Order: sequence, then structure tokens, then C-alpha cells
Amino acid sequence: MLEVKNLSVNINNHFTAVDGINFSLNAGGITALAGESGCGKTLTALSIMRLLPPAAKISGGEIRYNAGLPTENGVNKTVNLCSLDEKSLCAIRGKEIAMIYQEPRESLNPLMRIGKQIAESLILHGENKKTADKAALDMLQNLKFTDAENIFNAKPYQLSGGMCRRVMIAIAAICRPRILIADEPTASLDPETQRHILALLEQINREFGTAILFITHDLLSARQFCSRLLVMYAGKIIEEGPPDALFTLPAHPYTAGLIGSIPRRENRGRPLTGIPGRMPSIEDRPPGCPFAPRCPKVQERCRSAFPPQTDLTCNTDGNAHKVCCFLSGAGNG
Repeated sequence: MLEVKNLSVNINNHFTAVDGINFSLNAGGITALAGESGCGKTLTALSIMRLLPPAAKISGGEIRYNAGLPTENGVNKTVNLCSLDEKSLCAIRGKEIAMIYQEPRESLNPLMRIGKQIAESLILHGENKKTADKAALDMLQNLKFTDAENIFNAKPYQLSGGMCRRVMIAIAAICRPRILIADEPTASLDPETQRHILALLEQINREFGTAILFITHDLLSARQFCSRLLVMYAGKIIEEGPPDALFTLPAHPYTAGLIGSIPRRENRGRPLTGIPGRMPSIEDRPPGCPFAPRCPKVQERCRSAFPPQTDLTCNTDGNAHKVCCFLSGAGNG
């Protein structure tokens, strides 16, 4: 449904923040993009939406979308989102590809009632106000708001942080998009509210058949929620595959370090491993593998060249375990 090919994003026409990444989203699938803050996850999402901040620019690659517009022979039309004009993008944004933004209180209009904000996308895409308002109220009820009518008439400051996140989900889902990008939808929420948010996203995926790109730094949530996991570091995707495969036998030292730093019941009493150092900033990224300065298994070649991607499973089911590491055959887990 969506194929990102060699996507690069530059900041101020000088610093590379996203560096030649490749991945795809399948219809009805849930894919996680995980990594530390600052690795390029949100810029990747905003690139798909073509909503990058002024200092950022797509400097290379394609974002190919299999739009829901059949051609004469019945085959869906594929478009490159990077080359579409603003009018064409507006026809896709919200209706076919929608996004749940990271900070709901910054994204919601504090002066506008919740119902109007949810209905707005439907109205922009051609629905009349009466139909859109009813659909917005139905969506609130569908997303388990116990007092949907009061929420419909409330303003954002009257709602809790978790309720604002659910409102953002309602806004994103109201047009039943084919693709939903969820940027850290469970961040800064208590565990119970996190579980509720994930259940709502699963409901949307199940009922509407919506493909979801789940952006997170929480690997445990990604393992439980997603069918495919992409691990990103310093602008590059360094490992990807089924979450259970990455947790059972991580092939990249960075992935192994992330998993080793997760507090888990089975590891009670054992020290967390952690990863020494810090991720390089976009102004100071080294040549070769960006993880080399922190890697406990670094070799000299790692400092001069980025390793090619290796398929560790050699299957063709679209969910292969792949890694970019010179040591991928040596067992890094």
C-alpha cells in the first residue's frame, strides 16, 4: 500500500536527519518504527504526510502510495507523494492517510469544541455539516467515550491528557483512512491508559482494515501490538523483522542493547545492560555505521562504511528478518 524508497530528509540543506531509508506498509498490517528520541522517526512520518517543518526538506527518494483510485483496467493508481502538488495532497491527507500527532494539546484548537474538530475533516472532504456532526458523535461512542455528547460539546482544556489522545484518534479515524500514522500515541500516559489507547488502535485496524505505522520508543508495546518492527538509529533503519524474532535473537548490537535495557519480570535481580554513550547529533554523525562509536563489537570497517542489508531468514513472505551489520553472521544477540 505504501512504499518508502531511499528516503532522505535534510535540515537547512546541510544536515542529513533521515538517511536513505526503505520500508513498506501492507494493507491491514501494523508496523512499528522504534528508536531513541531524535533518530528521525517523526520526520519520517511528517515526510509521508508532506508536513515537514520549514527547515526540513525531502532531499532524495520516493514515497509511493497505492492510492484507492482504480484505473481503467481495474488496477489501483500508484502515486509518488513527494511529487504531488498541494491540492492533490489535500485530497489524500485526512481521507486516505491520517496522522495522530505527538502532542495532542498542541494539535487541538483550544477555542473550538471537540465535535467540530472531529467533524472538520469530513466537511473538508465533502460531507455536509449535519452528516459530519452525526458521524463525529458516532465515532466518540465507538471509541468508548462514556459521555459522548458532553465530550462532543467540550473544549480541549476540559479533558484529561488521555482523553485528548482519544480525541486525536477520533479525528484521525473519522474518514476511515487506509493508512494511519500514530506518532508516540501512548507517550507520557499511565499503563492503564496506554493499554486503552492500543486497544482503540487495534479496533480501528480490525474494523476499518486500516494499515497502521506505530511510532514509538517503547519496544514492549511494539512487540505486543505490531506484526513488524523497524529499528531506527541516527537516521537509518538498522534492523527489521517480526518483533518476536528481534526479541529472541537481535542481530544488531543496538537492538540487543535496547532489549537488554528493558526492565522485565524474568530478569528480576539482574542488572540492566544499558548502552554507553549517546546517539550522535545530526551535526556530528560519523562516516560508516552511526552506532560504531558506541558499539561493543565494533570493527575497523564499521567506521568507514555502512554495512549492506542482510536477509537472515531468506524467505519471501514480506516479513523477513533483516539487519545492517557486518557481524550479522556472527550472532550478536
